[in-house]
Amino acid sequence: VQVVESGGDLVQPGGSLRLSCAVSGSTYTFNAMGWYRQAPGKERELVARITAGGATNYADSVESRFTISGGGVNTVYLQMNSLRPEDTAVYYCIAQIPFYGDIWGQGTQVTVSS
Repeated sequence: VQVVESGGDLVQPGGSLRLSCAVSGSTYTFNAMGWYRQAPGKERELVARITAGGATNYADSVESRFTISGGGVNTVYLQMNSLRPEDTAVYYCIAQIPFYGDIWGQGTQVTVSS
């Protein structure tokens, strides 16, 4: 089972990006999937999470700017609007898959800079 992220890029402050995360190799639907991020010198933190039932939760710092959504079987997206320099980080996707546990992706770099 693998988790693969994509969509990271360099973007100017105020811009938008959409990150994608897909799980391959599993016939089971996820229980929950989420996005974490880690900036240089900082601990990894939860950004957003979605359950199989569609319930979502967000970090206070991204509430109203970021939206997590399901895109099909074992696929989620993170729409990021009004990006700020402090959003710069490596973004990691995590999938909670029955019988497999927590599976992390390798991360995708998001850089917000002018």
